[in-house]
Amino acid sequence: MEPLDVKNYRSLLKKYIDSEDETSLYQADQFSKLSIQQNISPEEIINVHIQALQELYPNLPKEIDLSMNFLLETMISYGLAYQEFQSLREKQGEIESELSVAANMQDTLLSTTKPEISGFDIGAISVPAHQMNGDYHHFVIDSSKNLGIAIADVIGKGVPAALAMSMIKYSLDSFPDSLRTPDVILENLNRVVERNVDTSMFITMFYGLLNPESGLLQFSSAGHEPGFYYCAKSDEFHEIKTKGIVLGVSESATYEQFDIQMEVGDMVVLLTDGVTECRVGDRFIEPDEMLDVIRKYMHLPAQEAVDLVYRHFERLQDFHLRDDFTLIFLKK
Repeated sequence: MEPLDVKNYRSLLKKYIDSEDETSLYQADQFSKLSIQQNISPEEIINVHIQALQELYPNLPKEIDLSMNFLLETMISYGLAYQEFQSLREKQGEIESELSVAANMQDTLLSTTKPEISGFDIGAISVPAHQMNGDYHHFVIDSSKNLGIAIADVIGKGVPAALAMSMIKYSLDSFPDSLRTPDVILENLNRVVERNVDTSMFITMFYGLLNPESGLLQFSSAGHEPGFYYCAKSDEFHEIKTKGIVLGVSESATYEQFDIQMEVGDMVVLLTDGVTECRVGDRFIEPDEMLDVIRKYMHLPAQEAVDLVYRHFERLQDFHLRDDFTLIFLKK
């Protein structure tokens, strides 16, 4: 860092004081830019200003002299605070860059293909509230053409949550067909999570297995948000109530399995709490309000329907999601 040119600064200051010449202000602006390039702190400039004043006007009133000393001390504190702020901003930029890379990796690792199943129409949407998605959904087709549907929510966010979900996805894909009933799937995943995931992180999960030919949907839940079953015959929604402890709490946990026999026109709605806990102002929406929105769009193709439901709730929240939003429609 080069020292400030006190003599030049004093000359500029005197010229401006004597003539109020605006060209001096332009030169002062150039002086400031040069000081920034040389990484000269604000308090150093104030100190040069004090020296120049004392040399130009050695008989300045004591009050002016004291006020300049006060300004110098203030700028020293300011300079230290500004340096800390700049350091924090640089670190924040580094973290944001790392999160962006991690989010792209998550999209790659957790990508899933929505299948085409004869006799069924499937729609799925998952939108993170922030860069990293704490929700997860996945479709698996076994050798018998049965469709496995997983939807999960990690209690714990960021990169660790993404890694936990990646582990679950690849565990799901690796299980043999003989271990693919929902109750067995969750029991095996529970042991994987309990042994490999930090004790501060838990995972809720719903897993369903659909036989497209018979329309039988078997399912189990590990403490996940209840879904809904729409019965076309009665034109009613029924909450899918299941029991089961969240993954990762107890190695010996078991999961009960339930069945739904789907008929033409029926629909199963799977979701995470980012849907059910949508806030309007200071209150959460009621289940009936949510189902009214779903009913409004469910006559449309499933993918168009879930997209429109999401946009509806996005508008309700002034386009600011408070939690990750995942919604799946399975229509027969």
